Amino acid sequence: MKTVKKPYAATIEVKKSKFHSFLLPFSSFEKTLNDLKKRHPKANHFVTAFRYLNEHNQIVEGSSDDGEPRGSSGRPTLKVLQGHNLINVGIVTIRYFGGILLGVGGLVKAYSDAANAAIENAELIDYAPVFEYTFEVDYNKTREIEYLLKKWNIYVVDRGFGERGIKYFIRDNIEKINKIKEIL
Repeated sequence: MKTVKKPYAATIEVKKSKFHSFLLPFSSFEKTLNDLKKRHPKANHFVTAFRYLNEHNQIVEGSSDDGEPRGSSGRPTLKVLQGHNLINVGIVTIRYFGGILLGVGGLVKAYSDAANAAIENAELIDYAPVFEYTFEVDYNKTREIEYLLKKWNIYVVDRGFGERGIKYFIRDNIEKINKIKEIL
C-alpha cells in the first residue's frame, strides 16, 4: 500500500469545464475540503473520495458525487484510489462547469483523469502503520519537545494542560514514537 505525506494537485480541462484535483493525507481531508469550499465559492461541485485504515486495521472508504449524476464522479474517483492501492488519503476534485454537458460517461472519464493526474504529480511513499502515544512533560521541557516534534515532523493530535505540565497526544510511525520515548 502507498500513501502521501503532503497535498498534491493537478488541473485538467474537458470541454471548457475545469477540474482541479487535490490528493492529500486523510488527516487533513476535512479541513482542506472546508478551506477549498471557502477559496472556491463559485465552483459547481466538490467531488470527494477517501480511503483510510481505522483502529481495527480495516479499510474505510467513502465518496460523494456532490450534485453530479449518481455514480458519475465520487465512485470513479474512489476506484482510482483503489487501483493505485492508496491508503490514508483523500481526493477533492473541484469542477467549474464550462457550459457543455459531458454526460455520465464523460464525467466518469473526466473525474478519473483528474484524480489520476493528481496521483501522477504525487510522491507516493510506502504506508507504515501509525501508532498513538500520550505523554506529559514539565513546563520547562516544553520548548525542547516542541522543537523535536517539529524537527521530526511528528503529527500532534492534541496538546493541553496536564497535572504537572503540558500533555501531548501524538500519532505517527513507531520509529518516531520511540525517538520521543528515548528523550523522555
